[in-house]
Amino acid sequence: MEIIVAKFGGTSIGDGEKIKKAAESVVKEYMKGSKVVVVVSAINKTTDDILKMVNDSIGDSVTEKQMADIVSMGEITSVRLFSSTIESLGVKSEYLDPHMESWPILTDSNYLNAKVDFKATERKSKEILKLLDQGIIPVLCGFLGKDEEGNVTTLGRGGSDITAFLLGHCLKAEEVIIVTDVGGVMSTDPNKLQTAKKLDKISVEEMRDLATHGAQVLHPHALKYKDPLINAKIIGFEHGDLSAIGTEIIGPSKDEMLKTTALNEEPISVLAVVGEEILTKIGVLSTLTDTLAKNNINIYGISTGQNSVTLFINKELADKAHKILHEVVVENDDLSSLSLGRDIAMITVASQDFIDTPGIITRITDPLCKNDINIVEISSSQTSVVVFVEWNDGKKAYEMVRSVLE
Repeated sequence: MEIIVAKFGGTSIGDGEKIKKAAESVVKEYMKGSKVVVVVSAINKTTDDILKMVNDSIGDSVTEKQMADIVSMGEITSVRLFSSTIESLGVKSEYLDPHMESWPILTDSNYLNAKVDFKATERKSKEILKLLDQGIIPVLCGFLGKDEEGNVTTLGRGGSDITAFLLGHCLKAEEVIIVTDVGGVMSTDPNKLQTAKKLDKISVEEMRDLATHGAQVLHPHALKYKDPLINAKIIGFEHGDLSAIGTEIIGPSKDEMLKTTALNEEPISVLAVVGEEILTKIGVLSTLTDTLAKNNINIYGISTGQNSVTLFINKELADKAHKILHEVVVENDDLSSLSLGRDIAMITVASQDFIDTPGIITRITDPLCKNDINIVEISSSQTSVVVFVEWNDGKKAYEMVRSVLE
């Protein structure tokens, strides 16, 4: 029998009718022969209401420990209501919250942004398997954890998504289903553009970046626990069916799961285009990149300043790029000059852990600074950092970065 972890967000259980509909979807899947583990958030706006009351009554005097205990009441209420609704439909159910001995999500004592103790959680999660084997549907609080002293902790805003993927990993589930107020991941915010379309599939890397840059459909930290062997999807609560088609989350690949450091085998050349207040001139950047694209020249990186644009190009194509862009500079009144600079080494560091690793840039740059290695340029995304240094320093810099991070 396959194990399914289904997480219901606050809007999908926003009132009694929605809670019943959600419970019916769980029971329906259970009746098909699946073992279902349910994770629920606080009922819609409950946490916001609690936070307002705390602010109005206690203000800045509230401690982090008190705050974690107070805000946990939203999820603690949800699990009791959801579990009781399942039982009203004729199926055994038990709720689990951090005050219980059987609670599986164990963390450190950072009350409002706790770090999961993965090994301890993995061991403790085995108790959920016993409930499943007895035909019981467990309903767990999302967002919450428990430290070694038994105190309630929270996993940060959006932590229910973390709970779902974490349990999916620990229980070796076949699928994790995130039930939200939208039918899946959209091409853009449908509240802003009516032309938004639902995506059938999206990669973990794309989903992580999308979530980090403002999409509310899934918490980016949750994808750290996305197992490539476990299916995952996001569906809308309006279907009332966990088998509904939504957006499938693909991956991660083996490379995404690893922390990798790589030195580009070939040197990179620097092309600098100069123009007065270039950043205020519409279309200049597009003209430069479009010209290179039409000539099949790839750009490894772009750096912009008030009066310049720096492009990083494969050395073998640098002379060609130099000649082509010079023609653009001559013809464009907003541009004044172009230079072809020295050879550069490109070091790429990637890990899905970077998204919640404070100080990662400092850990990379400090050893280079201490060894007098100049950083020509540095760029970063949520899961990778790219460092450009002098070509002659490339191998030395690569070894330093790799030893620090791996």
